[in-house]
Amino acid sequence: MKFASEFRDPAAAKVLLSAIARKADEIGATRARPVHIMEICGGHTHSIFRYGLDKLIHDGVEFIHGPGCPVCVLPMARVDECVDIAERPGVIFTTFGDAMRVPGHRKSLIQAKSAGADIRMVYSPLDALELARRNPGREVVFFGLGFETTTPSTALSIQQAAREGLSNFSVFCNHITVPEPIRALLDDPDMRLDGFIGPGHVSMVIGIHPYDFIAAEYGKPIVVAGFEPTDLLQSVLMVLTQIAEGRAAVENQYGRVVPEHGNPVSLAAIADVYERRPSFEWRGLGEIDASGLRIRQAYAAFDAEEKFGIGYATGRRNVPELEGCACGSVMIGKLKPTQCPQFGKGCSPEMPLGALMVSSEGACAAYWQYAGAREASVHGAAQ
Repeated sequence: MKFASEFRDPAAAKVLLSAIARKADEIGATRARPVHIMEICGGHTHSIFRYGLDKLIHDGVEFIHGPGCPVCVLPMARVDECVDIAERPGVIFTTFGDAMRVPGHRKSLIQAKSAGADIRMVYSPLDALELARRNPGREVVFFGLGFETTTPSTALSIQQAAREGLSNFSVFCNHITVPEPIRALLDDPDMRLDGFIGPGHVSMVIGIHPYDFIAAEYGKPIVVAGFEPTDLLQSVLMVLTQIAEGRAAVENQYGRVVPEHGNPVSLAAIADVYERRPSFEWRGLGEIDASGLRIRQAYAAFDAEEKFGIGYATGRRNVPELEGCACGSVMIGKLKPTQCPQFGKGCSPEMPLGALMVSSEGACAAYWQYAGAREASVHGAAQ
């Protein structure tokens, strides 16, 4: 497969693994004193486990799984608000599939659908727009969810709805941004992070300079990376090289996709439709200043929070995590999924307690799918 197989070449991977081992030895990294590298994006977490990189790499390199899964970082209160909207008469609530099974305090969207709410899975906000055109007597709400990767498509859909005068279309906006939670993690005195693997898809939209503060203010290296195994290995090597040379910079391993200054068309759509919220709640991190986006007043007619009087439009309630669920600590890298007391016991893909087990980018889902189910079985047999 052209443009994929060359980045999965075992011979190239072996060369990179050897280079990583030499560099790790050079800086004195060991199993007892590893270099902690956070892969911010959940897609990277899944690639690491899919290709077994965590087992192949030098013992002195430890991957810390970051908060880069938009479904996983969504607080339980926002899931409850989705269900609230979806259960209202006359509403067609549309969402991407991986949000359907995320547990809320009362129920998940799929449980609400089973109970009679009109909830439909879509592949794009344009699908929701089409539903609005075909159902002029119904209110069609799109669950706008994701980092800067999906933010432009929602913005373009709102612009299109405005051009068409579709008064029965709105967006429940939960779009969030990557740099602010990384700053929050770096300010946490309990976190020890030596470097970062930056998100490739997000950076395709925003470019690499929004991460400048990581190197300039905190002295940590960050390398924006692709998603194939040799992409990730080369990125680890680039981070270790910076550490060995005593420098910190923002580097771009994913140059075949990520332009230095991002995508100007997408950035223009984002700037036109959204503005920063004063703060937004993140699972495991709490409220973080300026980390979420809301729809500008010029497009308020398409803002579901305003239309339904819900969420930040009316003041919000805090909903605690379910007892025994460690999603918050796993989300910010303080615990590995298998260290959660519920992993593989009270929480599994069939009966999830937390979002990280059901999201396609969740760390718990990666452990379960590629390694953790086996570990849980071993631990369970030993107890």
